[in-house]
Amino acid sequence: MSHVRKYLLLAAFVAASFAAAGIGQLLAGGGPGEWYRGLAKPSFNPPGWLFGPVWSVLYLTMGLAAWMVWLRARPGERLRPLGLFAVQLVLNAAWTPLFFGLHAPGLAFAEIVLLWLAVAATTWAFFRVRPAAGWLLVPYLAWVSFAAVLNAALWRLNAG
Repeated sequence: MSHVRKYLLLAAFVAASFAAAGIGQLLAGGGPGEWYRGLAKPSFNPPGWLFGPVWSVLYLTMGLAAWMVWLRARPGERLRPLGLFAVQLVLNAAWTPLFFGLHAPGLAFAEIVLLWLAVAATTWAFFRVRPAAGWLLVPYLAWVSFAAVLNAALWRLNAG
């Protein structure tokens, strides 16, 4: 594989990761909005400015990890880890419209549990192909874990 093709493939994996965010935002109708600002929040709710930089780093590392798996795995070994990667991207994109678009934190919590399972499975599959790729997903798994706890707290505090 030529160097140009390798780096175009890297750009495609990173773009696919960021596309999940873009699709989620598009389907949610934009940012958090007034509904979110009006919610009661737990004491550990991060400031709004933190989410953009954190997610940007995570989407970048997700794309890099997928690219590393593509390069390392033989063609017949790519389907499982990269299929899991695609599933978690779809679930990642789906959370934002459920939470911010439909204002359904309970439904979003159920979905983020599925996302967590998909990210955990993807991380495990990536570790099996290339440990460095698995390690690149560990911060993502940690952030989704935190986001699930935050989602549950927001749901609990605002139920009724």
